[in-house]
Amino acid sequence: MMHELEVIRGSGNVFRDLDQVDADVKQLKALLAAEIIKTLDHEGMTVRAAHARTGIAAADFSRIRNADLGRFTVDRLVGIINRLGARVEIKLKVRRTAPHTGHPTSPHT
Repeated sequence: MMHELEVIRGSGNVFRDLDQVDADVKQLKALLAAEIIKTLDHEGMTVRAAHARTGIAAADFSRIRNADLGRFTVDRLVGIINRLGARVEIKLKVRRTAPHTGHPTSPHT
């Protein structure tokens, strides 16, 4: 028996594709966390070694490794990257979209 699958191209932001609240913030946090993990892996650092180097709790690095980002702000993730010896450069592009009928993002929608 053959089943047809429909392929749908995503937006590049899985959180937006799943219609989640604050999708852009969640995407940015995920990208920052990925950079932190990449740095830890590249330098062969355990969460304890990362704690010793940065003063940030090993449990926080474990949360980042497990994609448990609810407790982190974008600012805090950037600060962690800075303490690991890197700087963050963000290119911002704002695009107007059609009004969203889902979760309101401001009182004006």
